[in-house]
Amino acid sequence: MRAIDGLRERLAELADLAGLSRLAAWDQEVMMPAGGTESRAHQLATLERHAHKLATGDEIGAWLEELESDASELNDLERDIVRIARRDWNRQRRVPAELVGRLARAASEGQLIWRNAREAADFAAFVPALARNVELAREYAACFPDAARPYDALLDDYDYGLRSERLEPLFARLADGLAPLIERAAERESAGLVVVPVPAQQAAVKATLARLGVNDEDWRLDVSAHPFSQSLAQHDLRITTRYGDDSGLESIVAALHEFGHGLYEHQIAPELERTNLAGGTSMSVHESQSKLWENHVARNPAFARVIAAALADAGFAITPQKLSAAVNEIRPSLIRVSADQLTYPLHIVLRFELETALIGGQLEVADLPGAWNDGMRRLLGVSVPDDGVGVLQDIHWAAGLFGYFPSYALGAVIAAQLWQHLEREIGAQDEALADGEVGAVRDWLREHVHRYGRRLDTEPLVERATGTPLAVEPFLDHALRALG
Repeated sequence: MRAIDGLRERLAELADLAGLSRLAAWDQEVMMPAGGTESRAHQLATLERHAHKLATGDEIGAWLEELESDASELNDLERDIVRIARRDWNRQRRVPAELVGRLARAASEGQLIWRNAREAADFAAFVPALARNVELAREYAACFPDAARPYDALLDDYDYGLRSERLEPLFARLADGLAPLIERAAERESAGLVVVPVPAQQAAVKATLARLGVNDEDWRLDVSAHPFSQSLAQHDLRITTRYGDDSGLESIVAALHEFGHGLYEHQIAPELERTNLAGGTSMSVHESQSKLWENHVARNPAFARVIAAALADAGFAITPQKLSAAVNEIRPSLIRVSADQLTYPLHIVLRFELETALIGGQLEVADLPGAWNDGMRRLLGVSVPDDGVGVLQDIHWAAGLFGYFPSYALGAVIAAQLWQHLEREIGAQDEALADGEVGAVRDWLREHVHRYGRRLDTEPLVERATGTPLAVEPFLDHALRALG
């Protein structure tokens, strides 16, 4: 067997295992009875162990050495497969299996402790678990001594090639630019909550997604406690949303957000399927796709006509103007997941500042609540009444996910940059969006973002798509327009 054939066969097997793991995770959130939790944990662990063994095998190293010694025999696609396979294999081999096990155990235990601590608003009860996770994150980062800073090694797991030194001035510019806009927003009268009956929400979600191209052949829409997406294969896309009498229009906006994730995976070039390139290139680019459909389509005043018509067909009357005002309400708030599109990035700037200080040793775990509360006042002008709705609100640090948060703000930034360039190339989309026509947007994204899969990392992809380096100015321009 040729080395490239052996490598591609192994990568295809790993892709199949990853798809099965995502299927099990989707089922756990959507279909599985609660009694299956313990068994599902064992099943997922078995899949993970088997995949890790296959992904780190010595034979992969041998194939890569042979292929790298004479790359002239490879085509462009095969060279990218080999390049990314080398990166992945090297990173996985650097982390001892024993440390992987300790990280997994600490994450599992940490999440249980965090849930109890959050419910009781008792940060002190969470301190030992968080301190252990911080130390383990530092130990993990030490496996990559070539990283300029320990935090950069963690960042690479979510956005390969991005560096904290690059993000610091970018996020500072974002915070400085948003501050006066948020002050302006605070002076505006509230649009008020729009209460939509659940049956009308369900019908509008289904009708709106159908206008975007969601069909029963490739897509599945379900309900979950927290909206999410899972792409099991290019033509097997699962998205969820949630409905509630007090959720207003959240179910529709969340559905379009998750559609963006699914569309990214759906439009990756077919020749990448069952290779190591068949997936979103990074968390921030993935988030940019969901934020593009959320912020630039779902919240676009022109598209309000489409949503209002879908609700009217379901028996709920609302004017496009009132609907647009409701989904574009700007108000600083305590909770990240319910934040509006302008204040949301500031929640992420704060978390980035705090976790880089934690990993770098400039901030002690016990001092985290005070630093959090100070940051919320400084960035959002909000006072935190207790740690349950403050420093304990997110699960990420309890699960050991350091380096993940930046992708949320970067996604909004990249989405605005892509949208700005898209409209420069193919024209303003307001008229098309008012008619529910998004074919030109889908096609542009396929050509300039989606088709590459993992062949381009975050910043090279953004620069290839827009002709300019990653920048916050397009998002600040969008924020200014959103204020009206």
